Amino acid sequence: MNEKLKNSSVDNLFNAVLQLKNIEECYNFFEDLCTVHELQALAQRLDVAIMLKKGGTYTEISQKTGASTATISRINRALNYGCDGYALVLKRLEEKSNDNRKITNS
Repeated sequence: MNEKLKNSSVDNLFNAVLQLKNIEECYNFFEDLCTVHELQALAQRLDVAIMLKKGGTYTEISQKTGASTATISRINRALNYGCDGYALVLKRLEEKSNDNRKITNS
């Protein structure tokens, strides 16, 4: 964890996010918190991380997401050398997706 980032304001933000209970609450909170562009940029970064994890090339990812190669490179660096935040979330998203497939296949 980046100690320069850690402070009470960021703690408050993260605690607020942890209070959200469903996707509708997330939409409402993040729409109030972020501009449309900021929210789209965050979503784009997650899309890039997912595609990198699946082995996508920079060119392919850039064409599909509109992300710059600099953004893709930064996300790739975070995936490989970061705090494992992306890894944790991607693993949990994959597990949730697998659980949903099991339910629909039953």
